[in-house]
Amino acid sequence: MVKLDVITTRGGDGGETSLGDGSRIRKDALRVEAMGAVDEANAGLGLVRLHTEGEADGMLARLQNDLFDLGADLCVPGTGGARLRVTAAHCLRLEAEIGAMNAVLPPLRSFVLPGGTPGAAAAHMARTLLRRAERAVVALAAAEPVNPDAVRYLNRASDHMFVLSRRLNGDGAGDVAWVPGGTVATP
Repeated sequence: MVKLDVITTRGGDGGETSLGDGSRIRKDALRVEAMGAVDEANAGLGLVRLHTEGEADGMLARLQNDLFDLGADLCVPGTGGARLRVTAAHCLRLEAEIGAMNAVLPPLRSFVLPGGTPGAAAAHMARTLLRRAERAVVALAAAEPVNPDAVRYLNRASDHMFVLSRRLNGDGAGDVAWVPGGTVATP
């Protein structure tokens, strides 16, 4: 169990932070960037939750908890061991939720612009934050070993936010369609 009695430790004042295995690294390291991007995405999910209830809020609560698990996974270098790791089961759950939400949506006939209802707009913002986290974890994985399910999870989570945004837009009725060249005046 986590116990946090003191928040201000001054341990990072020199530009380094501790990882879950006790090692210290610079705060601008790829691993810290990846963990920070996951944390930022989690905050974005918190904003989406301001506009949801019921089943959607439950899915978002699970996603937020998973992102904390993913942060714990990333804060311990390597891919094995008895540490908390995101697994294929996490990804499969997201795929099932995406499939269930998508089953009631009409097919897309255009790309969708971020917007519509406040909840859908917040979900689109969270989607972009999850994509940024995914890019950061991919960059980390190119430099050192990372749990491959971490990348898969972030990919599925951003897809989840896209489909959820459509659900929050009245099951697609309020989607804002992209109109290619729609702002160009015709002569």
